[in-house]
Amino acid sequence: MNDLSYLMLRLVAGISFFGHGLVRLPKLAAFSQWMTGSFSKSMLPQSLVRPFSYALPIAEFTIGILLILGLFSQKTFIAGVAVMLLLMLGTCLIENWEALPSQIIHAVILIVLYQFIAVNTFSLDHIIFKK
Repeated sequence: MNDLSYLMLRLVAGISFFGHGLVRLPKLAAFSQWMTGSFSKSMLPQSLVRPFSYALPIAEFTIGILLILGLFSQKTFIAGVAVMLLLMLGTCLIENWEALPSQIIHAVILIVLYQFIAVNTFSLDHIIFKK
């Protein structure tokens, strides 16, 4: 029972990351332009924002696929939380308070998944690495 609940929670996070990346990848230049515009009045230099804006959709897409598959789960949870922390910092710097709760929820889900990784039995990790 716990393993099925774990799978469902992992899929919730995975679909969200995957979906965010999937819709942004085909319009990567436009997404980058939007993000750099959003941060134009922040204290972050454009030399940091622009590369991050191109890397973010790729990271979201990759983390999403790995979460859905349950592959390299431990490292994927850590990478996902790292992405969320960077997004949260950026959100605070531009005072986009409406986006913060969603980012916190994503981070908390990943932390809970990491905490209970022992029940990650419906996963490629379990099949491949016999964990």
